[in-house]
Amino acid sequence: MSIYRVTFLFFLSLTCFAGYSQTGIIKGKVTTVDHTGASNITIRLNNLGTTTDDQGYYEFKKLKPGTYLIKVSSLGIQNQQKQVELTQNEVIEVDFEIAETANQLQEIIVSARGNLTKERVDVAKLPLTNLENPQVYTGVSAEIMKEQIVTNYDDALRNVPGIARTWESTGRGGDGGAYFALRGFEAQPSLINGLPGLVSGNLDPANVEEIQVLKGPSGTLFGASFYGYGGIINTITKKPYYNFGGDATFTTGSFGLNRLALDINTPLSKSQKIAMRLNTALHTEDSFQDAGFKRSFFIAPTFAYEVNDRLSLSLLIEILEEKRAVPPVFFHSDRETPLFFKNVEELNLNPELSFTSNDLTIRNPRKNLQAQALYEINSQWNSQTVVSASNIKSDGIYSYIWGTEADEPAYFYQYFNNQDYNTNTFDIQQNFNGDFKIGSVRNRFLVGLDYFTRTVTNKSSGWISTRLVNPQGQIMGADPSNPTGLDKTIIENDLAATDHSDTKIINSAFSAYVSDVVNITPALTAMASLRLDYFENKPNDGTDGYDQLTFSPKFGLVYQPILNKLSLFGNYMNAFYNVAPSEVFDNDGTSLGIKSFKPEQANQIEFGAKANLFSDKLFATLSVYDINVANRVYYTPTSAVQGGKTRSKGFELELNANPIPELNLIAGFSHGNIEVVEGNSGTPTDFYNEVGRSPGGQGPQTLANFWATYKFDNGALKDFGLGLGANYAGEYKVIDNSVVGEFILPSYSLVNASLFYNAKRFRITCNVNNLTNETYYIGYWSINPQKPRNFVASLSYKF
Repeated sequence: MSIYRVTFLFFLSLTCFAGYSQTGIIKGKVTTVDHTGASNITIRLNNLGTTTDDQGYYEFKKLKPGTYLIKVSSLGIQNQQKQVELTQNEVIEVDFEIAETANQLQEIIVSARGNLTKERVDVAKLPLTNLENPQVYTGVSAEIMKEQIVTNYDDALRNVPGIARTWESTGRGGDGGAYFALRGFEAQPSLINGLPGLVSGNLDPANVEEIQVLKGPSGTLFGASFYGYGGIINTITKKPYYNFGGDATFTTGSFGLNRLALDINTPLSKSQKIAMRLNTALHTEDSFQDAGFKRSFFIAPTFAYEVNDRLSLSLLIEILEEKRAVPPVFFHSDRETPLFFKNVEELNLNPELSFTSNDLTIRNPRKNLQAQALYEINSQWNSQTVVSASNIKSDGIYSYIWGTEADEPAYFYQYFNNQDYNTNTFDIQQNFNGDFKIGSVRNRFLVGLDYFTRTVTNKSSGWISTRLVNPQGQIMGADPSNPTGLDKTIIENDLAATDHSDTKIINSAFSAYVSDVVNITPALTAMASLRLDYFENKPNDGTDGYDQLTFSPKFGLVYQPILNKLSLFGNYMNAFYNVAPSEVFDNDGTSLGIKSFKPEQANQIEFGAKANLFSDKLFATLSVYDINVANRVYYTPTSAVQGGKTRSKGFELELNANPIPELNLIAGFSHGNIEVVEGNSGTPTDFYNEVGRSPGGQGPQTLANFWATYKFDNGALKDFGLGLGANYAGEYKVIDNSVVGEFILPSYSLVNASLFYNAKRFRITCNVNNLTNETYYIGYWSINPQKPRNFVASLSYKF
């Protein structure tokens, strides 16, 4: 019986469960002064917690008789509480009214990245508030993205301390999504709702409710289908709710930007048990350079079905069609020849040149499906079954610029390849969550099983170089029949004559994990987690398959000297990565055969504090971390090498403030340093692993971010507002070794500004990004120019 059929039968069997008898219920509604239901308000009932739904309702079921204190709180509102006596089988309704209007509440709650005080299951797979969680994480809400008119997923991450983009999506097979540096290590947005969601192109922000950046090695709960030593990027998608609503938004801006996005939610049954939400976007945009473009269409229907008061089902479908002309990454080094250019001024790269043609295109279609069943077994245990399947493709011309000509060091080779790369993933998880007491000690417990498989088929062409170019765009060595070196027909014909790949590799991982958070006292909690991961690799390229068994632990301790106001935390966290065997060579280029590698291992120690002060008006996090990576596999121009150790250490500060109802502030600052701390004893002349040097791709050491919005709630300017933001990145060594040399990208400061009108039915926003027209670059052993000053405006109709 196939795993698909087993999954279907499991879902079907869950729908057959009947209801159950209740002991007692406390429920009610929270409304604003204009009699609108207040959503996402935190409700505490003794040691239990929940949030109000989209209409303001909350409910606690299966309560024992006794005295209960109900507390209502949220960011920027006056806390309230009421005490009630519950008898056997009694149903008590307790309503609250808060002083804000619906519009004020919306701005207060979601503008500062969501409600930071509510329990979150998606971060630790357990219901923990931020103060209770020993891990540091940051969320960027859909509201922040609306304020900043984020039409490019990557731009939303400028609101997260400690992360920097190192290059844009290339579209190439395997890892063609955008690369980021997070705590000194590479990261990509590879999780969708906590499940694998690999990307070969771009992610569309239309269906994003929140982007979560979980700091530190996170392999214990999320596995090793991706690198995650400095942290992971998890995208939370929008969910249906049980009344009609939505918005339509048109966005236009510089460089040919035009975008139409639609978000529609509707119930599909009179009983409000079935609902659908549809998000879709049509996007066209040109490059700020002399060539390059993006055309995409995205659609994502989501369904929710409340079968009964114990069982709920959901289904998410995402389909993205994307076609682009992608400027090549400019690698101004071959990683072994001494640098001819020592800095940006000497290189003198013309940032307006793309080094490509709009005829040289690549497609990156993406499909993603997720299904979930939540079943309440009893008052203490819940079951979650999730299934995910995805497909990503790279189809078209991929190009990069690499290495200089020995006789003409001012000129670089440009290489081309015809991508035919297809990746399919399937994942199924079964989680059981418990919330129970042993004696007087509360346990929040998770046990789960996970099966993940990835099939990669590669039929791409070989490589050709059609020309040499210098940073100012001059051409050398091109064939007279292809004087620009960019003729699509000639390039495709030449690539067709090369040797093509024909490989199919299947990777599978069988995992079991357990996590327990114990309330030793009301103020002191401890977390202990462990993952067992069995990995299999089955290639068809003539090499032998291999398997590995890995253990990944995680521990955390949280002490709240002021309950629900201040927490001190420490953690030990682990991540691992299974590296495929590779052919290795000696210094003379002689093959030494196929070599298997040990799993790479990352371990972090972190300490810090989190504070929720002034009646939820200020939330702050300060942390100091130390990450060590051993068994690192890296690639020289001739071989793959494993050995040595890398260490990253630093600190991060994050602030979310709502000092007055009209003003929201977010800010962050981080400083880190990463270097090789132990060389490779097996390769004494290896200059890629020099002690005291940076390994590459680590991003700037110092980063800062700021965003503030002020909205007028009264007077002639009612519903008008303005926003102001800034980002700073320090100097960044993109190349750092004794043989090649050093190449440093200069620091930069960006200023962004916004004016908006946000009323009940309309929202008009006008933004200017890079207000001072700063010329700046990012890179990963490369130099990549970024956008100059640009304008963007959007008009939304809310219904």
